[in-house]
Amino acid sequence: MAGEHIIDLNHVSKSFGDKKILDDINLYVRKGEFVTLLGPSGCGKTTTLRLIAGFLAPDEGEILLDGRDISGIPPHKRPFNTVFQRYALFPHLDVYDNIAFGLKLQKVPSDEIDKRVRKVLKMVSMTDYEERDVNSLSGGQQQRVAIARALVNQPKILLLDEPLAALDLKMRKDMQIELKEMHRELGITFIYVTHDQEEALTLSDTIVVMNEGKIQQIGTPTDIYNEPVNSFVADFIGESNILNGTMIRDRRVSFIGHEFECVDEGFGENVPVDVVVRPEDIYFTKKPERAQFTATVNSCTFKGVHYEMYVDTDTGNELMIQDYDAYPVGSTVMLYIDPDDIQVMVKERTCNTIEGKMVDETHVELLGGEFECLPQPGLTGGEEIVAEIAFDKVDLLDHQEDGVLAGEVHFLLYKGDHYHLTILTEDGDHLWVDTDDIWDKGDLVGIDLAKEDIKIRRKHEA
Repeated sequence: MAGEHIIDLNHVSKSFGDKKILDDINLYVRKGEFVTLLGPSGCGKTTTLRLIAGFLAPDEGEILLDGRDISGIPPHKRPFNTVFQRYALFPHLDVYDNIAFGLKLQKVPSDEIDKRVRKVLKMVSMTDYEERDVNSLSGGQQQRVAIARALVNQPKILLLDEPLAALDLKMRKDMQIELKEMHRELGITFIYVTHDQEEALTLSDTIVVMNEGKIQQIGTPTDIYNEPVNSFVADFIGESNILNGTMIRDRRVSFIGHEFECVDEGFGENVPVDVVVRPEDIYFTKKPERAQFTATVNSCTFKGVHYEMYVDTDTGNELMIQDYDAYPVGSTVMLYIDPDDIQVMVKERTCNTIEGKMVDETHVELLGGEFECLPQPGLTGGEEIVAEIAFDKVDLLDHQEDGVLAGEVHFLLYKGDHYHLTILTEDGDHLWVDTDDIWDKGDLVGIDLAKEDIKIRRKHEA
């Protein structure tokens, strides 16, 4: 299998100043594969692409091409070409000369240049445009020229950094189809960067989902969509109902106040889990014997192909449902979920677990702040401890200056009856919070902890 790899990233890390952008990345790309690096802004996907291209050097780890370390090879000597979001065409050259520019620098014979330029012009549907001024072209046409300029050099790997982001929706859809066809026709390796989930699902053989400098999941589009490994992937890829649940035993899970048959095994018994159900996998029924639970429709919106409805279940959870039929707001409906459509995931954490140290018997230092705690007999000042704080015991305040710590809402996850927030503190630490209050990503908050909610143990105690 290793012989099929064209690119290997082994334990690659990269920092800018004190900010770690990539944290121990391991990834391989097969020859001829269309691989997409997918994630939100700042996740490290473009940095990964720039490391492969040679525009950046890794702080740690190695990047291999066909099994050989390429760290000492400058970008222009690597058999890659990169297409950027900004097309970077030469305004003083026409379409033909923009595409031929690199070949002329390499002193390729003129008849070979002409043959290759005309071939890629046909490939990108620009055959009649070779004499056009590039400034007279539309955004989509300019992007075609940029892709043709990269392809004419016959690279082993084509690197594409959000190349369609500047195009309007229809042009982007058209270019997605053309890119997929180009990949099929050329048979070369494409490594593509995007934050657009639908684009990744449409184009890719393999998707690499990234967040905060780490790879969250690698898989086919079908695997990523149907079998997300954690709540971030489930939330980022398409619409999802992500809910707290309990794995009662193999093939039996409880969530939204009801028990359901499922296909998952190996979690143990009575174990907290996260449950994902896609909105198209919750079904309406008219047969009471088939219904697993009831709900009240509180909104119904036509989305062009289907109706999107929010319902309140009989146990007080809100679910999103997508269906081809509309159900009136206020109506009571009967619902069921097939076992195959319930995805059970290991819960990444069950509470905040924070390392700190005692200041004195009734004060503890955590996350760079000092908090009052209940008396801790036997623990002395300076002693290292671990504090456990339940998600719903973290107080978020409207103003940063009102809290012991200041933070920012970094990520939100709706869990059907509450929000699960990731808070990034001033020192770059993470804190997780369950709340009924509505916050937005980027909101600045104060953070406080009540003394009775800080559970303390010595660091080395089990």
